[in-house]
Amino acid sequence: MDIRQATHPAQIPTFDTAALRNHYLVEDLFEPGAVHATYTHEDRVVLAGVLPLADPLELPSFEPLRSATFFERREAGVVNVGGAGSVTVDDEEYQLDKGSCLYIGKGAGRVVFASASADDPAAFYLFSAPAHTSYPHALVTAGQGTRRELGSRETSNERTINQYIHADGVKSCQVVMGVTELQSGSMWNTMPAHTHDRRTECYLYFDLSPEHRVIHLLGEPTESRHMVVADRQAVISPSWSLHSGFGTGSYSFVWAMAGENQAFDDMDHVQPAELR
Repeated sequence: MDIRQATHPAQIPTFDTAALRNHYLVEDLFEPGAVHATYTHEDRVVLAGVLPLADPLELPSFEPLRSATFFERREAGVVNVGGAGSVTVDDEEYQLDKGSCLYIGKGAGRVVFASASADDPAAFYLFSAPAHTSYPHALVTAGQGTRRELGSRETSNERTINQYIHADGVKSCQVVMGVTELQSGSMWNTMPAHTHDRRTECYLYFDLSPEHRVIHLLGEPTESRHMVVADRQAVISPSWSLHSGFGTGSYSFVWAMAGENQAFDDMDHVQPAELR
């Protein structure tokens, strides 16, 4: 488990490209046959990538969490961004096709991830936050959550937002999670941009061709920076940071939040003319 410290916006002007990537970009989540995790002190979020091949992979407790099991004091959302697979929580098996989302509540014991085929393995992205109570585990298959159509073709941000774990959907303590799919010809994922000083948000970019990249904007609106992000890499956005990006090719992304509230529309919008 990699550990990332929280950062202050005043640090942004001092960061070069390497420092930005070291603090905010998670490049190595998915390794065949392994579980990789990153713990950020921004709202104490844990990001993990699980890529099982022929053999299933069990989620460890990770020594830095100081808990008997991973879910002793935590909850998580899991989205499959690869081939078909399954997640077994204690004695219950859940089938996850690509784009499906599983909520795992506080108190879960043994959690095992498996791929239906080693030739087309599943790739499970896990986003976890501390939890104060337990909600039932719940599966939402791809496309079955609350769907919202946003943006327009004229502004290159026409997109479908699939809300899975949220106030009016699957219940959780503080995790909010979903998947955004951009329509053909649209490349901006969140523009106009916004911040929300009450939540940390993380993006996992996927379905991006190997030769393409997403230019991800971060930092304060009047002190913005950018990172070049590849397929299946994640970005950690502190509560004070904007989070927006433009792709050189088509892509989707998993968005997930944790913090003060679960109101999806609790945003502090920043118009393009205000950005610096």
